[in-house]
Amino acid sequence: MLPIRLLAPVLLAWLAAPPPAPVRGKHIVFVVGDQEYRSEESMPALARILAERHGFQCTVLLPINRQTGKVDPATSDNIPGLEALRHADLMVLFTRWVELPDEQMKEIIDYTNSGRPIVAIRTATHPFNYRKNKDSPYAKYSYNNKDFEGGYGRQVLGETWVRHYGAHEKESTRGVIAPGMENHPILKGVHDIWGASDVYAITTLTGDSKPLVMGQVLLGIDPASTPDPAKTQMMPIAWTKSYTGESGKTDRIFVTTMGHALDFKNEGFRRLVVNACYWAVGLEKKIPPQSNVEMVGSYDPSPIGERK
Repeated sequence: MLPIRLLAPVLLAWLAAPPPAPVRGKHIVFVVGDQEYRSEESMPALARILAERHGFQCTVLLPINRQTGKVDPATSDNIPGLEALRHADLMVLFTRWVELPDEQMKEIIDYTNSGRPIVAIRTATHPFNYRKNKDSPYAKYSYNNKDFEGGYGRQVLGETWVRHYGAHEKESTRGVIAPGMENHPILKGVHDIWGASDVYAITTLTGDSKPLVMGQVLLGIDPASTPDPAKTQMMPIAWTKSYTGESGKTDRIFVTTMGHALDFKNEGFRRLVVNACYWAVGLEKKIPPQSNVEMVGSYDPSPIGERK
């Protein structure tokens, strides 16, 4: 296993030695802060795969309780270390309704406006929710903003929070490749996508969003479950998009609404996300025919459930 260097209570970096030539010098910064899906467990596991198996340098930023100094998924107003984004080649975003101080939020928005790529997972469609500091210059990025419609999720990523389409924690998702997308580089070697995530409802994807994978609702939390006959419409669960921010430079974006902690036990889903990271940084021609997405060490995530 690669050495893990603790840079700060919230900052973990995996440094490959030596990294494979295609990704040499590519730095991924994970911005993590959700209260339900155990992203504080799944994102470090994903970072280890990207570092150990592929040679990326990965930094994981986690929500920290100001009183205890410990990782705390219920903390929604403190993700220290975001200045790491200033030198990142890719941001992986997995937050849910956080309300960060302006100096922290500035780092995320500056990155978003810089033209650099984003991989967004599950609740990143509704990453911010300004309830206290409504006069903040960043309040417009709230998931339910009316003027900057749908906030960061809809404007930048293609959709905001709408509702659960599948029954939450009762129904699961089978991923079906969208027609005509079989040869997209992100889908190279991707098969048998299944996850415990329920399918999110999608109204209309904005901008130039292109669905890659559609989500079929299954009646149970098991890959052998049958489709729900009452929910035959399939929703996009993975898509690509571009976003041009204030710099005039265009971001390359990948979004998936899967991301339940158990989804990362599925090899097809892990390969989808790993391939998306290659594509996001412009290395789609370097995606292996069957990329190595074997877990590094054990991965036995805690049960999901909202922490308050």
